[in-house]
Amino acid sequence: MSHVIHVPGTPRAVRTPGVIATPQVPDLPAARPAPPAVRFSAVHRRFGAVHAIDGVDLEISRGATVALLGRNGAGKSTAIALLLGLDRPDAGEVRLFGGAPQDAVRGGLVGAMLQGGTPIPRVTVREWVGFVAATYPRPMSVAEALALAGIGELAGRRVDRLSGGQAQRLRFALAVAGNPALIVLDEPTAALDVEARRGFWRSMRGYAARGNTVLFSTHYLEEADENADRILVLDRGRTVADGSGEEIRRAVGGTLVSFDLDGRGSAGLRTLPGVTALEVRDDRAVLRSGDPDATVLALAAAGRIRRLAVTPASLEEAFLNLTAHPDADADQSPSPAVTR
Repeated sequence: MSHVIHVPGTPRAVRTPGVIATPQVPDLPAARPAPPAVRFSAVHRRFGAVHAIDGVDLEISRGATVALLGRNGAGKSTAIALLLGLDRPDAGEVRLFGGAPQDAVRGGLVGAMLQGGTPIPRVTVREWVGFVAATYPRPMSVAEALALAGIGELAGRRVDRLSGGQAQRLRFALAVAGNPALIVLDEPTAALDVEARRGFWRSMRGYAARGNTVLFSTHYLEEADENADRILVLDRGRTVADGSGEEIRRAVGGTLVSFDLDGRGSAGLRTLPGVTALEVRDDRAVLRSGDPDATVLALAAAGRIRRLAVTPASLEEAFLNLTAHPDADADQSPSPAVTR
């Protein structure tokens, strides 16, 4: 007797006496990887003669926490406006989760904490957060949003009676109330004191730990170094650095070699082995070196090691090096890029 097993929806098995035939099931196509949270593809945006965004290409993976750094006028605000669908590029493409920014915002995938804003009078913190949460398809509870922002005890207070720091924490609660997959924070710790800043970053890390994507801009470089997995530095509309704080410090900042001049001046120090930059602070020389061992040996040979110190460059020093334009009038070319 022939035995046949047939799985509905598959090709009929061939009858072979004494054999249990397994039908040939066509291979299923491999699942496509999910698109990144953010993608800029050759994006340009001009305002008259100003090239605010100049050919930016970048991707931010889902679940990443990314800091966006740059001097005033570097293009940060324009990049955020393009990302949120508040502006459109002149050329190139911006995509969020594989779709247009406007679609991602309408679909509740994005929350934003922007600078400024006038509080609505006679509305409580609980009421305002509840109103915003109700506009999203899958919001978190109001109590959860307030707890995450660390303002649960302010739920019944009128928003026009909050201090500057409390109002900033409220903006964070509004940004996360809809439970978005991506939050964009523009200078989130402005107006916060040191203790409030620490509390804010604890809240932000708690939200990121849920697998959400966070993009924030800040002028506090130590905040970027401590809280971001990845740092993007914009200068004159271009990405000039992309990596972790450690990677950027190592690639750009080099090592600082400092010592007392003892009144001998700084002549000849720029030409020492490994030296890439020189700064004189009172009677102390600070050399930036790509080869600190060679620099120290040369200083020792010259007898210039009084109060010698060798320290790694900070992120701030790397940032200043990346975005410095001492010859801005003569050369308008951007700083060299540093990437992973």
